[in-house]
Order: sequence, then structure tokens, then C-alpha cells
Amino acid sequence: MALTGIQIYKLLPKDNCGECGVPTCLAFAMSLAAGKAELAACPRVSEEAKAELADASAPPIGVVEIGTGERKLKIGGETVLFRHEKTFLNPPGIAVLVTDEMADEEVAGRLERFKTLEYERVGLTLRADLVAVKSVSNDAGKFEALAAKVKNETDAGIVLMTEDPSVMEACLKACADRKPVIYAATKENVDQMAGMAKDSGCPLAVKGNGLDEVAELTTKLTEDGLKNLIIDSGTRAIRKALEDQVFIRRGALLKKYKPLGFPTITLPCEMTDDFMQETLIASMFVAKYGGIIVLSDLQGHSLFPLLLARMNIYTDPQRPMATSPGIYEIGGPNEDSPVLVSCNFSLTYFIVSGEIESSRVPAWLVIVDTEGLSVLTAWAAGKFVGDAVGISLKKCGIMDKVRHKKVVIPGYAAAISGDLEEELGDWEVLVGPRESAHIPAYLKEWSA
Repeated sequence: MALTGIQIYKLLPKDNCGECGVPTCLAFAMSLAAGKAELAACPRVSEEAKAELADASAPPIGVVEIGTGERKLKIGGETVLFRHEKTFLNPPGIAVLVTDEMADEEVAGRLERFKTLEYERVGLTLRADLVAVKSVSNDAGKFEALAAKVKNETDAGIVLMTEDPSVMEACLKACADRKPVIYAATKENVDQMAGMAKDSGCPLAVKGNGLDEVAELTTKLTEDGLKNLIIDSGTRAIRKALEDQVFIRRGALLKKYKPLGFPTITLPCEMTDDFMQETLIASMFVAKYGGIIVLSDLQGHSLFPLLLARMNIYTDPQRPMATSPGIYEIGGPNEDSPVLVSCNFSLTYFIVSGEIESSRVPAWLVIVDTEGLSVLTAWAAGKFVGDAVGISLKKCGIMDKVRHKKVVIPGYAAAISGDLEEELGDWEVLVGPRESAHIPAYLKEWSA
């Protein structure tokens, strides 16, 4: 059972050093008990206390890392059932499937799409994360060759899929340094697969015939010292698969049932032959509550909506996505170029900067810190008002970069123009378009 904040406090140094980022040890203990802090943040806790606090500080769903380097993927670690309660932490990894019985051209095509289907959205790069390499032939040589091809041609995390320990062993030796997922330990092969996971330090997927069998397997494996586990309930019926995902999350979070306290792997690619239905199933697991989602293929028209849904679900609802305040140069502006001002809500920034760029009129864009709020919301909250915007313009240095004395504010913030003129003195405040789509025409008039 998890410790209370007071029980945790008794094990801490109680010197209120503040090095953890929290003023007092009691406050840190309360954050730890609520799952809002990590024990590693306390630099003075004793080793004995660390051992005793390990269970209390660990999230109810374990964290598993897959792969190495920049493409390392972290799944699990979730602490809530619903995003609005706090936030979801680690987005599910989206994988593309290749098998050792596919034609070389098909494998090459899927790997090429894996590498090239990337999208920029509000400053983030959206793309698939993993390649699932499956042995259909049970030929160790063919499986190893395919895994080596994936390893050499991509920097992706890898999921090795076979239930034959001898086939897995031969392949794992070739790519163990990439820390792939070993899929899967079953009732029949659990000892052999567990041995390989221990020796290699790779995460191990556990597949059972229902959650009762999964729980038996994870209990056995954790008693043997394995913690980096991933769950596959084994069902491929759509409704039952969804029910299993919900049951696993609720069991781990609400019941503190440790045998189910692990991230999951889901396989929409094995649930239907209809690619669009597969995409729909995958979207269901993005929301509820897949850790890895394996697709039969990647196509832009289906992948992009999945990536966008994942991004939206896994942003922190309590912290708007924000761009750094400051001066942004668009198109190589000079001292005669227009100066526009906007808020630091990421979506607003990328829309406005995109419209300025499409106008082909070089311009300065000054982003004011509105704590991630949009223009109207920030204005209503008193964060995008005349004096605040004026102070930002003075401090950022834009006045030294231009020889004219004009600044363009968003049309929806026209009400701040008078106060802003008073703050800026001899500067002229121009009210720009209300809609960002009208910015190109407005800037072309400026340059004309």
C-alpha cells in the first residue's frame, strides 16, 4: 500500500534545504505521495529511505524505455484515468509492422514511409516511433536479417515479435544494443524469454490468454526481478480489447493492483483487414490507453490524424503550449520592415508567423509573454493590455532595430491601442486585421 505524506516525511532528512525545488520537506512529501514529484529530486535522502520509499514514489503504472539515443521512447508512468484530472504523461508509441515473409519492395516501402512521413505542428515534429519486426516463417536467419535491415536503415526503436525462444535469441544478439522490446513471453516460454530479458536488459512484453493469465505471468516475472514489462491481454476482438485496456488502467490506478501496473501493447493490425477500420481502432487506443500501437502500414491520410489526436490528448490541459517571448525575424527584415505584436500561445504564433511568411514581406514579430493564452483570452485576463505590451516592446530591443515608429497590434486587441500609445510615447499604434488570413494583404499594402 502506498505511504501517506506524513509517513514519507518521517523518512526524509527534514532539513528543508529546498534543493528539491520545494520549500519544505513536508511539502515535498505531500507531492511525492500525490505522485507529483519524484524521489530522485531529493539529493539528501538516505539509501535506506530510498529502498523504503521506492513503492511510494513509483507511479502506479511502471515506466518502460524502448530504444536508445534521440529516438528513445518512454511509455507508461501514467497516474490518472482522465486527462482533465491532471495530465497524461507519455504518449503511446506508434509502430509499423514488417514481417520476414514480405517482399523486399514492401519492406523497403514501409521503412521509407516510416522515415519520411513527418509533420511540423506548433513547433513539434510528429512522426511514428517504432518498427515492429515479426517472424512469420520461424526461420531464425530470415528474422535476424530483417531485424538487421531495420536496425541499419532507421534509428527507430524496435519491437521483435516471435514466441519461439530460439528464433528470438538469434535475432536479439544482433540488435540488443538498441534495447528492443522482446515480444512476447507466454505461459509456454516465459522462463526462456525472461532469461533473455535479464541478460540483455531489454523490456519484455507479456502476452496471456486473458488478464488473469497476464497477471500470473507478471507476478512471476516481477518476483524474478524483472520490472520493464509491457502487457498484451491477448484479445483481438475490438470491444474486448477496449474493455481490457480500461480494466488494466483502472486496476492499476484505483485498485493499486500491481500485476497490471504496466503499459500495454495493442495490435490493431491483427484486428481487421480494413485499413481505415484499423486506423479507427488505433485512434481508440490512443485515447484508451495503449502504450504501443502497432499498425500494418503507414499512410499519410491515416497517420497524420492519429499523430494529431495523440498530440492533443497528451498535452497538459493545465499548461497551454507556449512559445518563448521575444523578437522573431521573418523573411530577413531590415530597419524599415513592419513590426507586428502578438501573444505567445503556440498555435497563434505559428499561424501568424506562417501568414507573414506567405506574404513574402519581411517583418519583425514581437511575441509578448501572455502565459500561453490566446489574444482575446489574454486581453480579458489583463495579460495583453496596453501597459504590458508597451513594456515588452521597450524591453525586447525592437525599438533599436527599426527607424520607423509604428507597431501593428491584432485587430481583436484594438481596445488596447490608446493605452499602448500612451505607454510608447511617440510611436503610432496601427490596428491590424482581425483574422490572420488577412495578414498577407495587409502587409502588401504596407510595403506598397
